[in-house]
Amino acid sequence: MGRHTPLTSLKQLSEINLTPLMDLTFILLITFIITFPLIEQGVPVNLPQGEANPLQPEASRSITIDREGGLFLDDRSITHDALLDRLMKLSKTEPNVTILVRADESIAYGEVVRILKALHDAKLTKMALVTQGEGS
Repeated sequence: MGRHTPLTSLKQLSEINLTPLMDLTFILLITFIITFPLIEQGVPVNLPQGEANPLQPEASRSITIDREGGLFLDDRSITHDALLDRLMKLSKTEPNVTILVRADESIAYGEVVRILKALHDAKLTKMALVTQGEGS
């Protein structure tokens, strides 16, 4: 004699198990919390000391000149000519962007002026010179 099974016990499970998705979400959240301060630092430079009001720009880009005179746009190495081209394009696509200029304190003043001239030529008017606090 054959075995009879009721058809009601074979119904499908129509719920999605959310536990693995929640685990993944929390792992990603913790990863971003840990790595965000590291991303913010960028190229290491010894900034000059000065006192100013903190900035709260909506959209910003950073230009950095390190101790050896290396030029960086958003932590990526770039030449001066390529920087001027990128700034021209940036002024057309994002005219209200704030440019943060970070320069090592041992860099000659003329190097910083070259960057400011490039910003002027690109018609980018929102800029700030980044410094350390007096007690830092």
